[in-house]
Amino acid sequence: MGIEYSEGFKQFHLYNNNISYIMGYTESGTLLQLYAGKRLEEGRSYAYLHEKAVRPMTPYVSEEDPSFTLEHARQEYPSFGSTDFRQPAYEIIGEDGSRISNFALTGYQVIQGKPELPGLPATYTESEDEATTLELVLQDRVLEVKLTLLYTIFEHENAIARSARFENFGGKYLQLNSAMSLCLDLPDMDYEWIQFSGAWSREREVRKRRLEMGIQAVESMRGHSSHHQNPFVILKRPNADEFQGEAMGFSLVYSGNFLAQAEADTYGAVRMTLGINPRGFCWDLEPGETFQTPEAVWVYSDRGLNAMSQTFHRLYRTRLARGEWRDKVRPILINNWEATYFDFTEEKILKIAEKAKELGVELMVLDDGWFGKRTTDFAGLGDWYVNREKLPEGISGLSEKIEAMGMKFGLWFEPEMVNEDSDLYRAHPDWVLGAPGRSHSLGRHQMVLDFSRKEVVDHIFAQMSEILENAKISYIKWDMNRSITECFSGAYPAEKQGEIYHRYILGVYDLYERLNRKFPHILFESCASGGGRFDPGMLYYAPQAWTSDDTDAIERLKIQYGSSYAYPISSMGAHVSVSPNHQLGRVTPLSTRGNVAYFGAFGYELDLNKLTQEEQEEVRRQIAWVKGYRELIQKGTFYRLKSPFESSTSAAWMVVSEDKRQALVGYYKILNEVNAGFKRLSLKGLEPGFHYEIKGRKGDFTGAELQNAGLIVSDSSCSELNLRDPEAALDFSSRIYELTAVEE
Repeated sequence: MGIEYSEGFKQFHLYNNNISYIMGYTESGTLLQLYAGKRLEEGRSYAYLHEKAVRPMTPYVSEEDPSFTLEHARQEYPSFGSTDFRQPAYEIIGEDGSRISNFALTGYQVIQGKPELPGLPATYTESEDEATTLELVLQDRVLEVKLTLLYTIFEHENAIARSARFENFGGKYLQLNSAMSLCLDLPDMDYEWIQFSGAWSREREVRKRRLEMGIQAVESMRGHSSHHQNPFVILKRPNADEFQGEAMGFSLVYSGNFLAQAEADTYGAVRMTLGINPRGFCWDLEPGETFQTPEAVWVYSDRGLNAMSQTFHRLYRTRLARGEWRDKVRPILINNWEATYFDFTEEKILKIAEKAKELGVELMVLDDGWFGKRTTDFAGLGDWYVNREKLPEGISGLSEKIEAMGMKFGLWFEPEMVNEDSDLYRAHPDWVLGAPGRSHSLGRHQMVLDFSRKEVVDHIFAQMSEILENAKISYIKWDMNRSITECFSGAYPAEKQGEIYHRYILGVYDLYERLNRKFPHILFESCASGGGRFDPGMLYYAPQAWTSDDTDAIERLKIQYGSSYAYPISSMGAHVSVSPNHQLGRVTPLSTRGNVAYFGAFGYELDLNKLTQEEQEEVRRQIAWVKGYRELIQKGTFYRLKSPFESSTSAAWMVVSEDKRQALVGYYKILNEVNAGFKRLSLKGLEPGFHYEIKGRKGDFTGAELQNAGLIVSDSSCSELNLRDPEAALDFSSRIYELTAVEE
């Protein structure tokens, strides 16, 4: 791993054993992108990769060289208006209203390790030899602004983390109208674009198309990363698949409005940009002030999409998630929401907990409805004091009783929201986001607190701290159940209203950070009506997230499969819920509900007392099984094998231990077939020379034959269906294959 600078070549070369990222610069200091991809040899000039030509109707930078135009140059951090007509990486408006800028390279610095980004989530290192950071310093001498571009290359991962920092070192008042975290100019457009779109209860569905000339983009303007789009996209070669070919992932470590965009010009080149959405954003860059963009992570793979995903998984699981719970196995929990909704008493919660403890559950989580006058959606949010009618002995009394059973206790909060019918809103109606003189939009009958204001964050922190200090709480589910509308803050002047969306997210991060520091033993799980803020920014503060409010096992195949392209399965809250399912009304076997939820942070979302004795015994077996395998599931290497987006009949995935001596394969029948053909599933990640036993099958199988000949997964659909056979393959049935390496 290294960062090579050559003054003679006018070139920076970032490299490790597998990848290279190469930049050049001109005599005038214009920074050029030369190459990003598989490792190239260091000590060589790659300046020839910057091609120039005189073209009709193309303005050029200088009369001295009519062939040099920014319109066709591949740049690192381009602006608009000085011979480049493509989408820019940033825009600054000067005091005179000019939007023209020209940053020239003035210096650089190489740092061992990785600096923090103050106030923002970001990947990190635990030792200096894990990564090297390059800081490129550029200046616009007219605007008197310094631009620092940060690049961190990791030694053992095919990844580069990027961000940008603007500093106004002059006396002029400037407006920063956009500031992308990443720009990458690519020489051709022979790519497929993959995005992860959806809506509530069907988050992160895989959508794929060829790049065409023009702009392809996904974005959020909802104030959060959203259920609808995710701040993560992939560019892959058309011949690449899960196991071979070139692919690049672009991921933004941010939880607010974002834009991910690929612009293919009419000459076939592509500009990829990723960062805070410029729409609705305008930052007053006052004299002496600095603005730091969020971090973007670029991952390269020449071994297909699974290898790309595994890089994100390792990086985000071990160098983005932090704290006590980063590496600890997650407790098996039960949440009362779908069991009781708002209709609960202490007695009812204790009864659910007693049965859960009997069957092996380790954590009881009390969801919405324990505070203020919260008996419906219409009241109580913002009043974080205990409803004594429901809980006569308070949270402290309930938590002590749960702990006395031998379980841990967890609690739900929605700290960013307030109901009109609440003591907090009556006392501080100015503490909500809203445009003066206009009505407030509502979502789930609630308004959004103005987290751009420090006094609001301080107040919520004090309320939450008092609860947490006076009760035995080991887990917090942090929910957020509506998007931001009427984004206006009465605490800021007119010229700063374009900062509120970003300042709001900084306030959320501040509250998370303060709570993490004060209560380091607590496991935080983020939630936003399920998967509405499932993004890398949240993983920095909460190592797991409620993946979706949709707990239906068959829909969860898609949701968890799509999420796995960027996010480790250890980050995906996955629960077994009641059947018929509360979101779809679908009836699925308890075994399948468990077999899907195993591949995540496992738990239950029902009243176990209402299950039959036979079902309770199955739950007991599920919990014992998870306890035996959760270390492997949380820390193993995950492979997608068969996509539920490409098959209406089945899906499959697997996880393999680091030493390749254990593996688990999940195989899921979506819709049954009649008189079907025989089926095999090619496994991945095994050691070819190892011999593996498969639980329930005679003999052993080499890794080579399981990967090349395949695992036989034929079932009763290959013959006449016998409904009297309890093992018959039916709609929504599933199997888990347990593989263990044995001595030859």
